[in-house]
Amino acid sequence: MNIAVVIRRLALAGVLLGLVVVVLGAWVRLTDAGLGCPDWPTCYGHVTPGGAAANADLQAQMPSGVFNSGKAWREMIHRYAATSLGLIIVLITVMAIVYRRQRWVRPGFAIGLLATVLFQGALGAFTVWWLVKPLVVTLHLLGGLTTVALLYWLWLGLRRSTGVVAVTAGSARTAQLGRARGLAALTLIAIVCQIALGGWTSSNYAATACPDLPTCQAQWWPADMDYDNAFVLWRGLNVNYTGGVLEHAARVAIHFTHRLGAVALTIVLLTTAWFTLRNAATNLVRNGGYWLLAALGVQLLIGVLMVWRGFPLTLATAHNAGAALLLVAALTLNRRLRD
Repeated sequence: MNIAVVIRRLALAGVLLGLVVVVLGAWVRLTDAGLGCPDWPTCYGHVTPGGAAANADLQAQMPSGVFNSGKAWREMIHRYAATSLGLIIVLITVMAIVYRRQRWVRPGFAIGLLATVLFQGALGAFTVWWLVKPLVVTLHLLGGLTTVALLYWLWLGLRRSTGVVAVTAGSARTAQLGRARGLAALTLIAIVCQIALGGWTSSNYAATACPDLPTCQAQWWPADMDYDNAFVLWRGLNVNYTGGVLEHAARVAIHFTHRLGAVALTIVLLTTAWFTLRNAATNLVRNGGYWLLAALGVQLLIGVLMVWRGFPLTLATAHNAGAALLLVAALTLNRRLRD
């Protein structure tokens, strides 16, 4: 079998598993199961939570002092999935180095991918050791999506050429292509910033700070917002952040900023999609613009329904999946504009 085909399939498997890991991570965070296992990488000194209930000596490490089997299993299922993803990336890296002369995958890219997932594993450990500190939790979310993005970019690169129509240097089409690429890159940056805001909102338990929509606290611009404390990145160690430590005014400021970010991101995405659809050189590029619009629509719908229905767990978890979908759509458009 062609090595490129094998790597491509591994990359696709990694993308799909990576998306599962991201959604599982959201599920763990939203159900307060991040400290379901107070040690790392084991759970109460065991490979599975099955024997952990009998380990009374380690139960005191839990903030509540009580072993919760459900939370422990949720946390360990997330760890098992993340470990499996790491093994896929190790295989890709080994194959990239062994078959480096064929240049299917640049060894530097593969090593960078491996370094990313190793750093992501370290963040997972610090999430537990530092008691779900919001900064670490947010970086952990960004690291997971970065891993997915790199695997997806690799998979796209191993596909056949998308056949973007070449244009002559100095032509109007060249200028339009350059602007489209710039807007697509800006869109990708804006999505990452909004995901970071979303992670900060979730890890500080600020999602429910604005229970109404389109207003917040029945105001278009809430008067009770504490920005002095809302975005303090470091508050020291030995602080248990389960349930959040911020006062209500700071949580309102975080949530409202996330909403402002959503408005700004929507404007950027609509501008990029409009320009792409108007100036697309091929149907593949045009379809990339449509996919971006569709992903935006899905994410906005999930966000609105999440607030109107009182932040149910299913929709809150789906909101993370929607963010990943937006990221994949933006990467697809960027790749098609550059192939």
